[in-house]
Amino acid sequence: MTDFIKPRLYLITPPVADAESFAPLLKAALGAGDVACVLLRFAPPDENSRKKICRALATIVQDHGAALLLADDAQLAVRAGADGVHISAPGEKLDAALDSLKPDRIVGIGGLTDKDQAMTAGDLDVDYLMFGDLEPGGESAESVLERACWWAEIFNVPCIAVAHELGEIGPLAKSGAEFVALGPTFFEAASVKQAQGALDQAEASA
Repeated sequence: MTDFIKPRLYLITPPVADAESFAPLLKAALGAGDVACVLLRFAPPDENSRKKICRALATIVQDHGAALLLADDAQLAVRAGADGVHISAPGEKLDAALDSLKPDRIVGIGGLTDKDQAMTAGDLDVDYLMFGDLEPGGESAESVLERACWWAEIFNVPCIAVAHELGEIGPLAKSGAEFVALGPTFFEAASVKQAQGALDQAEASA
C-alpha cells in the first residue's frame, strides 16, 4: 500500500429533475466537506431541460472551487458550461470525449471491468479512472478497495474509489486513491460531513 494521501471527495448526484429544488441541497453538500468534483446526473431526457439544469448548477459548484462533470455527454458539457465528463465505459464515447474536450476539459472513465481495461484506459489522455459503480449493488466494496490499492501503488493517473456505505470510506481513504466518490445515497450535508469525518479520522490514524 502507498504512503497516505488524504483523498478529496467526489460527489455523485441522484438524477436531478430541476435546478431550483436541488440547488439548496447541492450548496449544503458542497459546504459539508472538501469536495473536488460533482458528477451531475439528470432525470429529464430532453437536452434543453438538461442544459438549463446544468447552467444553473454549474455556477454553484464552480463557486465552491469544485469541478462539475456530466455523465456521458461531451457536447452538453461544452454547451452548458460544465468542466468535463465522466464516461461510464470504454468505447466510442470515450474516444469522442477525448477528441473534443482535451486538453481544456476533464475526461474521466469508469466501467472498467478488469485490470487490462484499466491499464488500457490509463494509457489514454484521461484525467482519472474510477473503480466502483455509480449506484449501489454492483461491484463489491472488497473489489473496489483491492483495485484502488493496486492502481495507486503502480500507476500515476489519479484514481477514484466509490463508496456506498460509511464504513467503506476509511479503508478507501488509505488505499492511495486521490479521491473517494460518494454514491448518491450520501447526497445530503449530514452524510457528506460524516464522510469527511471518516477521511479526517483516516488521516489522523495514518
